Amino acid sequence: MAIWNRRGRKATRKYPVPLTMHQLWMVSLSAPVNRDRDASRTTLYPFTRVDDDKARRWLADQWEITSREALVGRLDGLARSGYRSGARRRLGVEPLAWDAGLYVDITRRGFAAGMLSESEAWTALKNIVPAVVRSYASWSEYADHYLLGRMVWRDNLQIRGDEDLPAPQAVSDAHLKSLLDPANRASPWNMAPWEAIGRPDHGR
Repeated sequence: MAIWNRRGRKATRKYPVPLTMHQLWMVSLSAPVNRDRDASRTTLYPFTRVDDDKARRWLADQWEITSREALVGRLDGLARSGYRSGARRRLGVEPLAWDAGLYVDITRRGFAAGMLSESEAWTALKNIVPAVVRSYASWSEYADHYLLGRMVWRDNLQIRGDEDLPAPQAVSDAHLKSLLDPANRASPWNMAPWEAIGRPDHGR
């Protein structure tokens, strides 16, 4: 007997309007974080198929976010200082890219979990753009600082080995290399070049 599976529905069928260039650029800030096979890197919804419960579980398990208030508080913390404050004390630099990637990822999952409306999610993403644009001039620079921020975060965990992380460093490195590969037509960074955010927005 067949059982109806809501998770089987493609996200693009529920949210069919293609993103504009600026919207794709903003979503692409979380591309380094989204390594899972079911991750969507070209929609506001974080998965290729609708699974709101997965978003709720992830927010609760990874960030202890179970309410809208907790979500907003976490986003505010990442926007204000995040992990980069600790990196500044240790290394003298602030890897905003790591915090920005997490900020956008949490915003998208918060939208999927029903804690943010679509318009609220886009407003949240727009709020992080000015700081990112001031800090970097290319996706390559953004990727370098993302890796730096990840290194600081990893060291702070004080775990036994890299294998205990959500993804080993080699996996993160390979994922970023793929995103930066000019021949990778599926990379959102190639679909939305860094300079696009400084130009008038348009449909794709």
